Amino acid sequence: MSRRCDSNRTAVSVRISRRVIRSLALLLFVAALSARAQEQSSDTISREVKAIFDRCARSVVKIHGRDEHSDLSGTGFFIDPAGTIYTAYSVGGEGNNFSVEFAGKRYPARQLVADLRSGIAMLKIDSASPALPIGHSEQLSVTAPVVMVGFPLDLPQTPSFGMMAGVDRKYLDRYLTTTHLRVNLPTQRGEAGAPLLNMKGEVVGVVVSSLENSSSCYVLPIEAAEKIRSDFVRFGEVRHGWIGAHLAEASEEQAGSRAEMTEVLENTPAANSGLQAGDILVQVGRKPIHEPDDIIDASFFLTAGDVVPITVIRNGQRLTVNVRADVHPASQRPTMVAQPGNQTVLPLGLQKEPEQTP
Repeated sequence: MSRRCDSNRTAVSVRISRRVIRSLALLLFVAALSARAQEQSSDTISREVKAIFDRCARSVVKIHGRDEHSDLSGTGFFIDPAGTIYTAYSVGGEGNNFSVEFAGKRYPARQLVADLRSGIAMLKIDSASPALPIGHSEQLSVTAPVVMVGFPLDLPQTPSFGMMAGVDRKYLDRYLTTTHLRVNLPTQRGEAGAPLLNMKGEVVGVVVSSLENSSSCYVLPIEAAEKIRSDFVRFGEVRHGWIGAHLAEASEEQAGSRAEMTEVLENTPAANSGLQAGDILVQVGRKPIHEPDDIIDASFFLTAGDVVPITVIRNGQRLTVNVRADVHPASQRPTMVAQPGNQTVLPLGLQKEPEQTP
């Protein structure tokens, strides 16, 4: 009897040992597969970034110039095949004697636009050029992977890989002049004006300022930059527009909006078109309005001289009026234009309140 029990216990122990061995083997197999998958994922990302860099690098240039204090340098990129370049205002806004390193040569460049309000500048060389394809920043969600190509410090052209961290209308409790992309990308001196690219290699923004000891940066969406270029192409200058009405949050929502016109300024486009205090603003052009802060982007995309349809709710009725925008009184108000590489961002002229006068 004792020997039979011992034999049973031995058989049970053997079965348990085999199960343990099989379980350990399975765990090791799964761990190996996971490690292999992580390695393959890392290799895939690396290949994608390299492909974007190889494809886009020829359209990214190093800019040299001089301001009243010293020599300056930064990054820019071609936006059309005629040699037009986007860069940051801190690079191409207030300097002179610009030149651009492109295709192994150095070309003189002239300034087309220096726009404080958007934080960008446009330069041009007299040469045919490649150009980056235009993407859509609105399609980027938080955690979306992005690539930057720039000239950090005195180093050669360099790719950087990061992700979208947020879409902000204000910084340190002060409002920006339009929505900016906040990106988890470390920036160095010389990378201001660099293009931000999606994983298709399309440009979705222009790097204009650094944050938190250069560990991340703010990027002007490409749609905002294209508004500036469109104005220049049409008029030879940037024409920021406004209509002249103050907004505040309404006590009750109407038609999905809480943006109430609390004051219509005299002798302004808003007053001349018949808009009134108490109107609930629901749309400016193509921009829907849900709250007073929505006017930040709607205001930025107004162009002085253009007629824009504005829809309001008045006494429960929906009303649309056509308003010809006038020149914005703050056209020369700067946005954040700190060059990446500074220890802190320079929020020059940021507003304590949003632009409540579209």
